[in-house]
Amino acid sequence: MNRSEYKDFYDKVGKINGWDFSKLRTTSEGEQWDFLYEVTQRCQKSDVLLDIGTGGGEALLSIADAALLLVGIDHSEGMIQSATKNLKKSNKSNIRFLQMEAEVITFPMSFFNVVSCRHSEFYVNEISKVLANDGIFLTQQVSERDKLNIKEAFGRGQGFGTDEGFLKNKYLTELAEAGFSDIQSFEYDATQYFQTYEDLVFFLKYTPVIPTFGQTDYDFEILQKFIEANQTEKGIKTNTKRFMIMARK
Repeated sequence: MNRSEYKDFYDKVGKINGWDFSKLRTTSEGEQWDFLYEVTQRCQKSDVLLDIGTGGGEALLSIADAALLLVGIDHSEGMIQSATKNLKKSNKSNIRFLQMEAEVITFPMSFFNVVSCRHSEFYVNEISKVLANDGIFLTQQVSERDKLNIKEAFGRGQGFGTDEGFLKNKYLTELAEAGFSDIQSFEYDATQYFQTYEDLVFFLKYTPVIPTFGQTDYDFEILQKFIEANQTEKGIKTNTKRFMIMARK
């Protein structure tokens, strides 16, 4: 997928599903942190927080009590529509959702104490512009070798064929060049099990892990062979590989 195709994909997902995977039945072994917990641990009750690539807002709504004001932005109109609906249902009064591009963040300089970004593209110079001095930036991203056995089965996928660590090293370099300090990075490669065939199909349909999944019958033939090869007592086995970066301005 090119960038335009990704945007179209996320917009369609946003209108249909938001970014709510609460009904997806999976278990994991070996995850070393919870990103939302890490974010809340670095928030003061008086802070203003920006969440980049907020999707349907489910994650931000779940940590509403961590800060004075939380603002979620997303480039997708569909995602923001879902986030706005979720906000109305929640009755939270300290959260705002806005459609905005990550590469042009139109807030006042030094407006936010904390900026978070989970599984979404970000631009270091834009973050530096709106983050207050001594503010904290945290991001969790999908590593190139995430869902590796699935990508190998299909011969394509998000980040497939890209050198492992390319994205992490790119972001680390950009943060250092922008003058951020106390830059720390972490990573894990956990085992993940999808409980059923339907859970895995849902995941592949509503994420960009395998671009254009399901548009041909051949995809389902590949999927059936993959499941037969990776079915265990705990479920259909794959991996979840993530990296996290924390930096102070």
